[in-house]
Amino acid sequence: MIVVRWWMTTFQLTELFVSCLVHLTYGLYIFSTAVAGDVSQTLSDWLFKPNLETSLKTDDSKKTNTDLPPIVLVHGIFGFGKGRLGGLSYFAGAEKKDERVLVPDLGSLTSIYDRARELFYYLKGGQVDYGEEHSKACGHSQFGRIYEQGHYPEWDEDHPIHFVGHSAGAQVVRVLQQMLADKAFKGYDNTSENWVLSLTSLSGALNGTTRTYFDGMQPEDGKSLTPVCLLQLCRIGVIIYEWLDIPLLKDYYNFGFDHFSMSWRKSGIRGFVDCLLGNGGPFASGDWILPDLTIQGSMKLNSHLRTFPQTYYFSYATKRTTQVMGLTVPSGVLGIHPLLFIRVLQMSQWRHPQDVSPPYKGYRDEDWWDNDGALNTISMTHPRLPVEHPSHLVVKDSDCQPLQPGIWYYKIVEGDHILFVVNRERAGVQFDLIYDSIFERCRKHVLRKTPTLPNHS
Repeated sequence: MIVVRWWMTTFQLTELFVSCLVHLTYGLYIFSTAVAGDVSQTLSDWLFKPNLETSLKTDDSKKTNTDLPPIVLVHGIFGFGKGRLGGLSYFAGAEKKDERVLVPDLGSLTSIYDRARELFYYLKGGQVDYGEEHSKACGHSQFGRIYEQGHYPEWDEDHPIHFVGHSAGAQVVRVLQQMLADKAFKGYDNTSENWVLSLTSLSGALNGTTRTYFDGMQPEDGKSLTPVCLLQLCRIGVIIYEWLDIPLLKDYYNFGFDHFSMSWRKSGIRGFVDCLLGNGGPFASGDWILPDLTIQGSMKLNSHLRTFPQTYYFSYATKRTTQVMGLTVPSGVLGIHPLLFIRVLQMSQWRHPQDVSPPYKGYRDEDWWDNDGALNTISMTHPRLPVEHPSHLVVKDSDCQPLQPGIWYYKIVEGDHILFVVNRERAGVQFDLIYDSIFERCRKHVLRKTPTLPNHS
């Protein structure tokens, strides 16, 4: 009995430690303290109301219709997949709205490139191969996690997939689709862009964000960090976490840097000091997610990414600002966390440094003032930098029926960056409306081939 109580106490302390670290990094960057509050509340429900989790579990007696193409929900920065954080759902249980949904757990801070590679092997199975050239250039192992069984091994052009990406998750899917088109996976010569049936972007980081510069990315190059900034604190915290390499903690939450061998078992004290001094690890090589989220980094990614003619694209761009007497200001104070309110206000007043060259020709500060506290609304509608892709504004769903592939249909939604993740209650009825429309669109309106009904020839 004493041993059981000791184990439970240790586990709860472990959860508290990781939760605090995750909350700190959230607060330091995109999700702010608002997400910390959401996670805290949800974790509290999970810890002290065990019947709640049981009631939400899918009935195992119900047979999943394997004839349906899966819908894959891809989390954003600092996010997590199924099984992390004690079973907490990043998508707030939205995955239970459809019988064929997958929620992969990808590196929460790893680069867009690395996450795209991880997503491929999560679905097909096998050992993650980051590519020899990329791995050498970035100073990490070529191989990563092993998936003994892929979550959708039959995935190919005849068995395509619907993807839904939140925040940076949308860019992960775009990079993955381009890799499929370029046949970039060794041993898979038949991949093509048509393996992706549709991509839905939820507050997607399609063109970068000015938020990165507020938190410490240098606007001069979009790669390096200023010496003293919030992201420096985040960097130090992650290095310590990775170096300690406590299995119980890593199982609970993982930033995704295992392929950098930052553990004390492999790097020792010298490796730890090198990482802290910026001489080694992902923060030294730039192979982490923040450089990909600057305007410059996103433009570099987008210069190689296409919008494909046989894939359906839909985007929900969130906005928490309005115009008052010619000024862009937060759209109200109710229903938004005070610190997230401050972040919206900051971004609505953004000014690119006058002594620094603008990130692209024709850049204007005012184009980037509308935002959701983490991303600029202009960035979320559709890929537009360095080349604008075909797009169509949707006011009513009937505006885009029937859907045409190869066009980015986008809606402007009143809400902050985390409205549709983590805390379902805070989003209210909008949560169900948006996910219901996504899943209905995937099942009824996005069809490349006439499906064969079960038990029918």
